[in-house]
Amino acid sequence: MLARSLEPVRAHGGTQVSVAVLEPSTGRQAVYGPQTHITASVAKVNILAALLLLAQREGRSLTEWETTTAAAMIQSSDNDSADALWRRIGGAEGLAEANKTLGLTSTRPGPDGHWGLTRTTAADQLTLLKAVFEDRSPLSQSSRRLIQGFMGRIDPDQAWGVSAEGSRWQLKNGWLQRSRSQRWAINSMGRVKAHGSTFYVAVLSHGSPTMSHGISAVERATRTAVHTLCGTPPPVAPIIG
Repeated sequence: MLARSLEPVRAHGGTQVSVAVLEPSTGRQAVYGPQTHITASVAKVNILAALLLLAQREGRSLTEWETTTAAAMIQSSDNDSADALWRRIGGAEGLAEANKTLGLTSTRPGPDGHWGLTRTTAADQLTLLKAVFEDRSPLSQSSRRLIQGFMGRIDPDQAWGVSAEGSRWQLKNGWLQRSRSQRWAINSMGRVKAHGSTFYVAVLSHGSPTMSHGISAVERATRTAVHTLCGTPPPVAPIIG
């Protein structure tokens, strides 16, 4: 059902999309697309989760510097802050070790310090969202509250993606134009409240001809996934850009 509903997204502009959606109150979920995508800046949630797991193992809270750097990394998607925290967690090895604890089985850290080239699946990003938002998590309550707070205060110009289907949301987006193809990878993941319920949604995509097209495709995929889970007709709004 979800695959059929998402076909118009793939057919318009060549965008390849993967989606995972869960309604935690009922356990209903749907996943479309097993392929891996580059994370771009959605990797920053994974980096922060790894940092918090490191601090938990060391029996401490984040330092003032770690906290302010993490805030800039998530809320403003600051790449220099991500570079610094990537080094703090031990780079690719540190992220891989954290992902064993988080239960991410199909996520491979980016090579040579390129955290934005980390490859992941929509299903793995849904697993990460559950670790961020649910009580049964390797992340402590204070760690989860920190990530949730940052994801709920994204800079206004970055408040797109999974927020398209919700009135209240916490999210992180990623966007990257590939140098060879000039096509865009556009991703969004987070928690949204809609239709009287709460949903975790992860949408990963690549191959969009423009950034605006990719954002529109991701938002269309988000709405389609949530409506499919609710058993209501998916939207028919065109993909723009």
